Amino acid sequence: MKTSWYKEPWAWLVFFLPFSAVVAGIATLIIANQDPDDLVVGEYYKKGKAINMELSKIKHAQKLGMKFALKLEDNELIVKPTGIEKIFPLINVNFYHPTQQEKDFYLALTPDGNGHFRHQFEHDVTGKWKVTLLPFENHWKIDATITLPQSDFIDIIPNPSNAN
Repeated sequence: MKTSWYKEPWAWLVFFLPFSAVVAGIATLIIANQDPDDLVVGEYYKKGKAINMELSKIKHAQKLGMKFALKLEDNELIVKPTGIEKIFPLINVNFYHPTQQEKDFYLALTPDGNGHFRHQFEHDVTGKWKVTLLPFENHWKIDATITLPQSDFIDIIPNPSNAN
C-alpha cells in the first residue's frame, strides 16, 4: 500500500535540510547588515606614511625619557609623569576599546598642584583598553594596552615595537 509523500518522514527530512540552510543564510545576512565591519583603508601608502610618523613620535618620546604612571581606582584616574621633571600644561589621554568603537573616549587633563593629572569618572571604566598619551603640542606619543581598573600605578613607557 502506497502512502502519500507528506506522510513519509524521509521526505520531510529531505525538505528540512535545504530549508534550514536557507533560513540560516537569511539570518546571517540580517546580522551582517545590522552591524557591518569597518572597511579596509583604500590608500595604503598614505596610511603607511602616517604609521611611520606615529613611530617617529614614539621614538621621540623614548629619546626624551618620557614615562608616566597610571592608576584607576574608585573611578578616579591619576596619571603622573615619572620620566622627567617637567611640568606639562596639558596631557591628551585617549582611551580606545579593542572591540567596541562607541566606547572610545578622549580626555584633556591639566595638572594639579603635585603635577599629577586627575579625572573623576561618573561611570565604571573596566576591561582592556589601549591608552594613548599626547602633549598639547603633539610632538611625542606614548601608548600602551592596559586592563582597568588598576589599584596600583602601572608604568606607561614609549615602546616603538608595541606601536599601532
